[in-house]
Amino acid sequence: MYVPERAVLSSKAVFILHTMTMSIIRRTSRGFTLIELLVVIAIIGILSSIVLASLNTARIKSRDARRVSDLKQLQIALQLYYDANASFPTTTLAVLTPTYIATVPQDPVGQTAYFYDPMQVSGSGSTQVAGGYHMAATLEDSGSQMLQSDSDITTTDTGTIDTGADATGCVAAVTTRYCYDVSQ
Repeated sequence: MYVPERAVLSSKAVFILHTMTMSIIRRTSRGFTLIELLVVIAIIGILSSIVLASLNTARIKSRDARRVSDLKQLQIALQLYYDANASFPTTTLAVLTPTYIATVPQDPVGQTAYFYDPMQVSGSGSTQVAGGYHMAATLEDSGSQMLQSDSDITTTDTGTIDTGADATGCVAAVTTRYCYDVSQ
């Protein structure tokens, strides 16, 4: 049987084309190169650090808003106590529970009590509170708008709250926070 020369070349050409096509397909379907993977990982790392930084700022603002809200709730409970007793508590806020507030709120970081100074009757050393009270919480955000609307007073009666300045903490030992205070 005779096979024309042209047909043999044609089948060789088909074989070569098929081989080249398969090698190209194999090269392209191998996966990603190491450089491509490193670039994607670097981009994901940069984006995640940006998200975490903004998330941390949101958490700080959330904790500061909670502190201010807690002080407002304590002010309401103190007013209810005053209406019933004609004076403010002389020592701690624990006397407010459970009648005037379910639980005395605490700072969200460290679960410590908020600062409370009763303002004593001057001169006689009496424990009867005549002037009111001074409460404070230490905020974490120095640029907080809430610091513009607080009392900024210094209590000298019992010495718990040392400073009325917003730029420092509410007590001398706390210098990395900012004092938000209210008074009656």
